[in-house]
Amino acid sequence: MRGPKFQPLRRALKVPVWGDLTIRLGLALGLIFLVVMIHWWDREGLVDNLDGEVSFLDVVYFTMISITTTGFGDIAPITDRARLVEAVIVTPVRFAVLFIFVGTAYNFIIQRSWEKFRMNRIQEKLADHVVVLGYGVSGSESVNELIERGTEPECIVVIDPSEERLAEAEALGCNIMAADATRDETLKAVKIDRAQSVLVSAGRDDTSILIVLTVRALAPAVPISVVVRASDNESIARQAGADNVINPVHFTGLLLAGSVKGAHIADYLADLASISGRVQLVERPVTAEECGCAISDLRTGGRGLRIYRNGEALGFWEDECQSLRPGDIVVEIVPTVEGEERGDGSDNGRAKQAEARR
Repeated sequence: MRGPKFQPLRRALKVPVWGDLTIRLGLALGLIFLVVMIHWWDREGLVDNLDGEVSFLDVVYFTMISITTTGFGDIAPITDRARLVEAVIVTPVRFAVLFIFVGTAYNFIIQRSWEKFRMNRIQEKLADHVVVLGYGVSGSESVNELIERGTEPECIVVIDPSEERLAEAEALGCNIMAADATRDETLKAVKIDRAQSVLVSAGRDDTSILIVLTVRALAPAVPISVVVRASDNESIARQAGADNVINPVHFTGLLLAGSVKGAHIADYLADLASISGRVQLVERPVTAEECGCAISDLRTGGRGLRIYRNGEALGFWEDECQSLRPGDIVVEIVPTVEGEERGDGSDNGRAKQAEARR
């Protein structure tokens, strides 16, 4: 059976549609009520050419035809004061009400159509973006961390079948789509093959692995990170095409076990993982200036931990790390800006931090 068609990509509006409409209508009705009260207060300056008496209904009627510039002539201002009120007060209100209704028509017809066209254009031009498939606890935390690390929300696309969960991502400024991430058309719509990275956290291991298979079939070269909760599924996720497999249960167990031997190990690992900590882990290619140097002599001033060479992980204590080569990927610890200010407040220290971030 064919699944539900995905909704188009969208981004948060500053004011909800019905809120905007209510504000506009309320303002227009408020201005009309003001004019009615002014005309009722100055009804002695009006004349009814039919019966000579100006009732409250006549005032309402005259206000409406006056504001809409219909002007049948059956009720008219006859005193100088009444004509001055029409010229000085009612005429500006007439223009204001006209602009409100014209602006409403523009906003709900022209602007909404333009916004839909613009989002379609954004969807067509998506490139080098981060696609988050699943916006549960892990997915939402990853989006928040990405934004804290400097990724613009406009460069993040979140896909989840739950409108309630997507509302949180939309409020952050991310592009969202209510859809089934296991379907080819959904992933093609967000240009999955042009993404910078794909993060998968569907809440169920079988669904996450199916998503990884679908993504890998459509985007053979895009890095995929997936969350699985059963250790037996880690190897399956890698076989499906995931580059990084994260098991939060296993990681939590490591933190708990580490805390037995040291009270601060868990704190330091959390420090490394978050941008808000004093230090952070950075993975980057070795620069040309660093080739031939040892991993302990990185130009950023960071502490080199390991390198990846031809797919093999090499620790800083191994001989191969004493001479870096072109193409090596280095993993290092660098201080964050906050940590740098608390530690080395010198201009040289901040320069090293800026270079490390680059």
